[in-house]
Amino acid sequence: MTPTDWNPLLRGEFAKPYWRPLQQFVAQERTRTEVYPAAADTFAALHLTPYAEVKVLILGQDPYHGPGQAHGLCFSVRDGVALPPSLQNIFRELQADLGCAPPLGGDLSAWARQGVLLLNAVLSVAARHAGSHANKGWEAFTDEVIRAVAAKPEQVVFILWGAYARRKKGLIDLQRHVVIESAHPSPLSAHHGFFGSRPFSRADAALVQSGRSAVKWCLTDAPNQRGPAA
Repeated sequence: MTPTDWNPLLRGEFAKPYWRPLQQFVAQERTRTEVYPAAADTFAALHLTPYAEVKVLILGQDPYHGPGQAHGLCFSVRDGVALPPSLQNIFRELQADLGCAPPLGGDLSAWARQGVLLLNAVLSVAARHAGSHANKGWEAFTDEVIRAVAAKPEQVVFILWGAYARRKKGLIDLQRHVVIESAHPSPLSAHHGFFGSRPFSRADAALVQSGRSAVKWCLTDAPNQRGPAA
């Protein structure tokens, strides 16, 4: 992991018993099959969003397991890659919530650069095998990331979509931070509480109330983004 301002907070994890077997497992997997994202992108979320700048955390579960999709940011794909169904639904809700025109591409790096930590609970996956790197140790590492964010003195907005993400509430001080939770944007559940949940305007309202700047969620120039909900 390339040193960032996360390093002092997380380097203790590298000495824990789970870390070496986890890295050996992932390295072995890369010798026998395709693993996503590319090794250089494994920690992209931490590289793009410094700890000092985190004001929103969106938690995913597993990287995309299709060719060319995962690049280290939850729910995001690089421009030019077909939009996965969950991301299509995120953009649909973004348009309904803030009036943002659907972008042509699915790269969410612009959010990450504004302090939105796009964290998956598991940071690697074997091609075409969803969940194949779960329960190997990544969860211990990313739980520590969540704890570190929850320890920030300033208020952070945690956006938890789906049952898996919502179980992480126990790592968050609910007295100091804001948690926005709903069903997952997957087509299997989006109509059961994700659509209409307005996570983007609610996050902005919480940020502005705490004296921080809203996120520019729109990934296109038009129409103009509406202000946060009252």
